[in-house]
Amino acid sequence: MACTSERIAISIGRDGSRTTKLPPVTEARFFLSALLLALAPLPSPAAEPPPADNAVLAQAVRSEFQFAWQAYARSALPHDELKPVSRGSRDWHEGASLLMTPVDALDTMLLMGLTEEAEKTRTLIAEKLSFDRDISVKNFEITIRLLGGLLSAYQLSGDSRLLALAQDLGNRLLPAFDSPTGMPYMYVNLKTGKTSGAVSNPAEIGTLILEFGTLSKLTKRDVFYQKPRRALAELFRRRSAIGLVGEEIDVETGQWKSPTSHVGGGIDSYYEYLVKCERLFGDEECGRMARESLAAVHRYLADEVDGGLWYGEADKDSGKRTSTTYGALHAYLPAVLAISGDVARARRLQDSGFRMWTLAGIEPEVLDYKVMKVVSPGYPLRPEIIESAYTLYQVTKDPRYLEMGKRFFEDLKRFCRTDAGYTVLKNVVTKEKGDLMPSYFLAETLKYLYLLFAPDALDFGRVVFNTEAHPLKRTW
Repeated sequence: MACTSERIAISIGRDGSRTTKLPPVTEARFFLSALLLALAPLPSPAAEPPPADNAVLAQAVRSEFQFAWQAYARSALPHDELKPVSRGSRDWHEGASLLMTPVDALDTMLLMGLTEEAEKTRTLIAEKLSFDRDISVKNFEITIRLLGGLLSAYQLSGDSRLLALAQDLGNRLLPAFDSPTGMPYMYVNLKTGKTSGAVSNPAEIGTLILEFGTLSKLTKRDVFYQKPRRALAELFRRRSAIGLVGEEIDVETGQWKSPTSHVGGGIDSYYEYLVKCERLFGDEECGRMARESLAAVHRYLADEVDGGLWYGEADKDSGKRTSTTYGALHAYLPAVLAISGDVARARRLQDSGFRMWTLAGIEPEVLDYKVMKVVSPGYPLRPEIIESAYTLYQVTKDPRYLEMGKRFFEDLKRFCRTDAGYTVLKNVVTKEKGDLMPSYFLAETLKYLYLLFAPDALDFGRVVFNTEAHPLKRTW
């Protein structure tokens, strides 16, 4: 400890207070130190990762996409999806690949600047993809993956061949809407137009307007907008007296087959598309339907447990709670709430989702949030919680969502990466692997991670993502 020969004078006042007088040299040193401290730049907040870190993470995600795509190309091309553990392939329809993974992945390649991969994939699709097949396809899945993928890639690349394929596909899917109610059948034959599957659900009925509507605007054919728009309105009209929809409905009779209401699989993207319909097309009626529907959801499905916000299940007619389950497919809702302006509720729900993710090191398909117990232990490489982190970061610029994204990415690599691609988990507790890399892993999961760390790759305010993460723009 240094010492000084200078004396410090201390005087005591009448009230007992002390006054300290520093010697001239010490006083000068003190004020010089104080001045230098005041002029020194403030340190950056510890929670904000340096921009370079985000760039490194974006590049790492891009590299993992290349790894996964190359694994698919080696072992599964031209089939629909890769089976990375067995190094085999899977087609959705026997003997009839629809190039599901290439179409789903193309706009991700374009956004990541993977020029060589994108050019080869675009040529493959334009020259080899044909919808002139005598196969019965699921209207919802083909719409969000293939129709959405073709339209987004067309808007990003300007390749008119992709728009021609989209229009051909749209024409072949239109017969699905020819039910007595106007709500679509689940299945349609691409060659004959024969339909089947009268018992459907709100998600498969209400998750078509973005893709068909975009096709309508780009081709100037109103029918592509009118039919899915009518389906949305017919479904909304059949909501219960308290504003909820059920889990299953007959598109021929309009009668509900299940009274269970929730925001998870089978209903989820119905709410998403009501919000996004207004956002993409300026459809004010869709906006009104969205606000009324979400108000009922908040009133009857929201659930406060131990200070956390969750959304469970209830009877659509009475609003009575029937289950306290929430899962990976529910985790899209914070994103929808954020873009609709309900940021506070979106933040709280994302916190609950992150708690669900960290419970076992990666999120389960379904969790009983009341007792924090895994109900359905699989993890099919789902993207929804990452989508919500990306959207919340775009809306709030809060670096905590970057930290969430980093955790998601690290856990995916740790638990789902194999020597030949990424695979689903059969059980998030034991980390037992399955044998499938769904096309949406390249279309959604890695895309949202990349955009989270490389936000300048896409203008968030000028696009609307379909439920398969294909960005659509109002180019019309």
